[in-house]
Amino acid sequence: MGWFDGFELRSHEVGDTQIMARSGGLRDGPALLLLHGFPQTHVMWHRVAQALAGRYFIVMPDLRGYGDSAKPPSTPDHAPYSKRAMAQDMVNLMGGMGHERFFLCGHDRGGRVSHRLAVDHPARVARLCVLDIAPTLDMYESTDMGFAQSYYHWFHLIQPAPLPERMIGGNAPFYLHAKLGGWSGHGMACLEPEAVQEYERCFRAETIHAMCEDYRASASIDLEHDRASRAAGRKVACDMLVLWGDRGRVHRHFKPLDLWSAQCEGSVTGEPVPAGHFIPEELPDLTVQRLAAFFQ
Repeated sequence: MGWFDGFELRSHEVGDTQIMARSGGLRDGPALLLLHGFPQTHVMWHRVAQALAGRYFIVMPDLRGYGDSAKPPSTPDHAPYSKRAMAQDMVNLMGGMGHERFFLCGHDRGGRVSHRLAVDHPARVARLCVLDIAPTLDMYESTDMGFAQSYYHWFHLIQPAPLPERMIGGNAPFYLHAKLGGWSGHGMACLEPEAVQEYERCFRAETIHAMCEDYRASASIDLEHDRASRAAGRKVACDMLVLWGDRGRVHRHFKPLDLWSAQCEGSVTGEPVPAGHFIPEELPDLTVQRLAAFFQ
């Protein structure tokens, strides 16, 4: 089977920006939106999408600032890269494709966008799965030496521009491979060569700056939105599935099931799986099984 056979890749105008998305699968099936994380693009879902294509109509976008999607100018408050803005992109994207309600799964940064989408637009999300994350606010508020060492990039990328951009840009391929290999429970071996080539192609100066803005937003305006939601008692309304790698940093520092249960009105199920951070690429068959069972 070829690379994404049966899937269409095209650009979509969503609000005031442009989102590149690949879609395909069962045309009349339930819609499933898959969101990638840092420092990747939608191609991380290749194996999972091919296996689920007979059951769902699958949409895999590049988040704003990533891959081939637009990289809008930022502002001092980093609002253009807030998870609220990214979530609105996804609502506009799915609505424009005729899907007002859909299943949603997000990995890493995509999981944080998914969380905000489910809170801001509860009527849109039928069920939500997040992969290898705990809630952003809880993670920042529990920062200690161990967390800071494991998640050093959370504190590096939020430094004022252009410091992290210049440092990463000095040897961008080295940084990219260090992040991919270092956070995987299987090194680079679990990543498809075609996917790595795409990550390398897209990891250029404007993308690196946008990624930093994503993290700057997470450490500022996103925390404001999270605190406001909690103060108002707004939680995820639908059922959730939470999976995390038993060799990963989330497992080492947090109790994801407890933390997500506190932020969800529906039922929350989940478990650690034998992986590092990149679960869909390290364990594609298990990921497919868990998603198919949860989204049936």
